[in-house]
Amino acid sequence: MIPMEKFRRFNEKVSASFEWVGLAAFVFMMLLTTVDVIGAKLFLRPVDGALDLMMILQLLAMGFALGTSYIANRHVQVEFFVPLMPKLIRRITACFVQTFMLALVVIMTWQLFVYGHDLKAYGEVSATVRLPLYPFTYATAVAFIPVCLVALAKWIQNIIEVFRHES
Repeated sequence: MIPMEKFRRFNEKVSASFEWVGLAAFVFMMLLTTVDVIGAKLFLRPVDGALDLMMILQLLAMGFALGTSYIANRHVQVEFFVPLMPKLIRRITACFVQTFMLALVVIMTWQLFVYGHDLKAYGEVSATVRLPLYPFTYATAVAFIPVCLVALAKWIQNIIEVFRHES
């Protein structure tokens, strides 16, 4: 079980370092909003392209914080039927859920890379400040890689628990 522990710690370190990028994007969002509101209300000069920048910063903040949120189970879960099931059925259900979660995040990561390539190929830019959008899409795709690793680790852990229970 030592390799799984090392893999778990690696995932936590990578996700925690990525979370700092998300935090920096969030702090920049706060500063940008403050400057934009003060500039618009006091000086009648809002920040040009603030909405474009907010859109991009939200993408980065959420994407880069997702791995740590997933590790800490801070994502939305609705459970009212599963706790009533027998323990083995709960473990098997968790294994199926993790299988779908792993497939979902792998497909999302892959499609973000494809979408980033398309944005680059077509030269898509933001509406007002004309920032190219593909670097931010690629960055979000990279931010999803630790989420894939965490989902893989949780999937393996669930499979181990199912087979440990059966033996």
